[in-house]
Amino acid sequence: MGEETFEALKPESIRMFTRAVLRDLQALERILAEGKIVDGPRHFGAEQELFLVGDGWRPASVAPAVLKRLEGGPFTPELALFNLEINLPPERLINGAFSRVEERLNHYVDQAREAALAEGAEVVLCGTLPTLAKSDLTMDQITPKPRYRALNEAMTRMRGGEYHLRIEGTDELIIRHDSVMLEACNTSCQVHLQVGPDEFPLLYNAAQLITAPVLAASVNSPLLFGRRLWAETRIALFQQSLDTRAATPYVRDLVPRVRFGDRWVENSVTELFSEDLSRFRVLLAGPIPEDPIEMLDRGEMPGLEALQAYNSTIYRWNRPCLGVNDGEAHLRIECRALPSGPSIVDEVAGAALWTGVILGVAAEFGDPAKLMDFDEAKGNFLAAARDGLRAGLHWVDGEVWSASRLLLEVIIPLARTGLERTGIDEKDIDRYLGIVQARVEARRTGSSWLLESANAMAGSGTRSEQLAALTAGSVARQRAGTPVHEWSLARLEEAGGWTHTYLRVEQYMNTRPVTVNEDELVDLVAFVMDREGIRHVPVEDHDQRLVGLISYRSLLRSLAGRGDGAVDTPIPVKEVMETSPLTVAPDTPTLEAIDLMRSRQVACLPVVQDNRLVGLITERDFMPIAYELLEERLRSP
Repeated sequence: MGEETFEALKPESIRMFTRAVLRDLQALERILAEGKIVDGPRHFGAEQELFLVGDGWRPASVAPAVLKRLEGGPFTPELALFNLEINLPPERLINGAFSRVEERLNHYVDQAREAALAEGAEVVLCGTLPTLAKSDLTMDQITPKPRYRALNEAMTRMRGGEYHLRIEGTDELIIRHDSVMLEACNTSCQVHLQVGPDEFPLLYNAAQLITAPVLAASVNSPLLFGRRLWAETRIALFQQSLDTRAATPYVRDLVPRVRFGDRWVENSVTELFSEDLSRFRVLLAGPIPEDPIEMLDRGEMPGLEALQAYNSTIYRWNRPCLGVNDGEAHLRIECRALPSGPSIVDEVAGAALWTGVILGVAAEFGDPAKLMDFDEAKGNFLAAARDGLRAGLHWVDGEVWSASRLLLEVIIPLARTGLERTGIDEKDIDRYLGIVQARVEARRTGSSWLLESANAMAGSGTRSEQLAALTAGSVARQRAGTPVHEWSLARLEEAGGWTHTYLRVEQYMNTRPVTVNEDELVDLVAFVMDREGIRHVPVEDHDQRLVGLISYRSLLRSLAGRGDGAVDTPIPVKEVMETSPLTVAPDTPTLEAIDLMRSRQVACLPVVQDNRLVGLITERDFMPIAYELLEERLRSP
């Protein structure tokens, strides 16, 4: 479907396009019944998403300029201006296939890196970018394509307002956002496996069964906005960022648009498309294609463009895909659960594991639907996303295995069996499955490397420096091309120095400030200041809006001004607070905030967005900058 032709939200257009989708589904059922889906030879492919970063290892909105330098090829834009995607052509699943995919990915990522460097940027492969901040997710950062704006408008309208994100891990993240741009926080390496129509139920069910252990070995997204969350935070992030469900007054089972699924497939791929159409409305309307049934009557193969466009707005972690090329229709299973990175060879190893174990399970066990309850497979997926190799996973024998033991004793051997059956050379099998085995034995996934590196830097530098060092360290090791189990931990000095990490207020503000309500007792503020050793307390109303600031000095003036007869009179905070405190936004440049505090002679700046407090900066927070500036002056001749 052409990018410039969406009539996204007109009810009449949606109705017409919905009819076209239904007509395509009818055509697909006939195509299947008449045996017109290609059944071999088997192919597989991959889509590589990546981040672009610039100063301070933060997102760089240079994708259009980078794409212009690349001049076409397999490179395409993504939702945000700091993302790109590389679409590899399908590769026949024969000897040398995975080596060729690794070679192609290295070639294209190098091309993207060269073009990015010319724009002052760098390429990063990671599930969630450590240095990404919420202020990077404004609508100014959306790629200027009609489809993306239409998708945002449709999803926002359907959910009835703001997007809410809540993820609990070691830390907890609770935020709200005004657009679908939260989805731009994550990148993946998607793997496709072509399957025949008759084998689709078996292989799709096998994919559902094994996604959890494969994901457990591949996790690479433990950090979001500086919070330590799930081993693969992308899973929770993606589901919530594209969730169109609104709260209901009663307990109603609304299905999320991003999902693992609810049951095994019994007979045909059309079960999945039919289920989606019965649960999810058409979001975007495009041109109405020629009637597919009439084309079949003429002996022509329809493109099924409407059904494909609709399917692109349904986000199953294992998504059924159909395509029509040169008059031939084919089916694929697309795995969307695996993250980008930590290195290209790690990604190809994950693709080999996923592909091989699907084929191995089908050959050794048959249909998983006959061996295990679907809810156990679904629970495994969530457990793997939360805990990675530490997860406990149900298996077909009725036992609960540790993810690492299941991988070493069952999954990797099954993958070897599956790859051997396709004729993959033993050298390639040993290389890629050996990487996965070494990773599991060392318990060193991309997620564990990031967390271990962060822990090693604890107490050194600021959080923004540490996050920049994680990003810089990832880039350096990705350039070397070694798998993550061989990586040394990231070091603070890889961030490039303090001047690269103090670009904006949000990079060093205190995000857990002590606050009080405007109706609370002044004496409570005095108690809190004394016990916490702080000199400034923001004041909020009952809707969590910033309404004032109370300082140590104003508190002293209040207490000193009390008359003898008023000692026992309770005084509310709102009577002594400063009602119009000077504030800044999270994306305020650091030097601008410093100048503001100096020129206005204030020792504290509340950080506010949409009238609500999101952080606090004080003179104390600038001490590291002052120290570094002094050191630089002393070093200067």
